[in-house]
Amino acid sequence: MIVRAAPFAFVDDVDAPALTRDDHHHLARVRRLRDGEPLTVGDGRGAYRRVRFGDDLRPDGDIVRTDAPTPPVAVGFALTKGDRPEVVVQKLTELGVDRIVPFHAARTVVRWDEAKAARNVARWRAIAREAAAQAHRPWLPTVDEVSDFATLVAEAGATLAEPGGAPPSLDRPLVLVGPEGGWAPEELAATPNRTALPGHVLRAETAAIVAGTLLVALRGHRNAGLAGSAGT
Repeated sequence: MIVRAAPFAFVDDVDAPALTRDDHHHLARVRRLRDGEPLTVGDGRGAYRRVRFGDDLRPDGDIVRTDAPTPPVAVGFALTKGDRPEVVVQKLTELGVDRIVPFHAARTVVRWDEAKAARNVARWRAIAREAAAQAHRPWLPTVDEVSDFATLVAEAGATLAEPGGAPPSLDRPLVLVGPEGGWAPEELAATPNRTALPGHVLRAETAAIVAGTLLVALRGHRNAGLAGSAGT
């Protein structure tokens, strides 16, 4: 089990762990971690171990390997203005969502060229990495390239967040959250799958976070039930 009292950082290889310059600076200058103090490092692919901090990390425990959460859950969100996508990526990562998918919907106001989209995706992936370290996640989430609605809605298990839909379900593990202006008629006609989110009228970024919360909670309850059944 990850030692939560110790800071957590990602490395490329837990067999020969080495921090990036930025991570080392953050731990030393911001977190005030001293040489020899405990640190947990992970590779973002389920493996982690305890080390001792310093210019060279000194292994201080065996490597632990964890299975990826199952079933994987995903949230797609239509692009919005400002820094709201950054908040969505950060919070979905903290919650434990496995895949985060930004996309263009018919009523999306934000329109980027390829270069700007690539810069923003790189930024979101860095935010996901920071949030996963803060949350001590052994598995990093996937942040997809900016997609389009038609591609995502064709995936198995895709469902639209829309009032009047069915309750959230792990049978529909990819919830797509539309823009502030709502879904266009042709988008609603593209699939019969609808998932209702609780609460009143939600902002787009709030709806994405709620969708992620519900999917992760459903998975946790299901897996807890399976573990309880196995122990009886």
